Amino acid sequence: MEQIVRTSKQLGAGIRRRRRSAGLSQAELGARTNLRQATISALEKGEPGTQLRTVIDVMTALGLEMVVRDRSKAAGKIEDLF
Repeated sequence: MEQIVRTSKQLGAGIRRRRRSAGLSQAELGARTNLRQATISALEKGEPGTQLRTVIDVMTALGLEMVVRDRSKAAGKIEDLF
């Protein structure tokens, strides 16, 4: 799975898709990462306040990794997104 993520909601949606394709409930993913189900839910909704460590732990548990690169030209200015 490869997906460009520019917002917390997009990140959460990608994590949700991967969790579901792995056949895991939020509670099961929470158990694998020592996180509460509510924390997984908040992450998948893109709610503010999620710690970077939490995101990395969940991504690791789902076999995902993050790549940081220059923003593609087609995206425009960040001000145009909001």
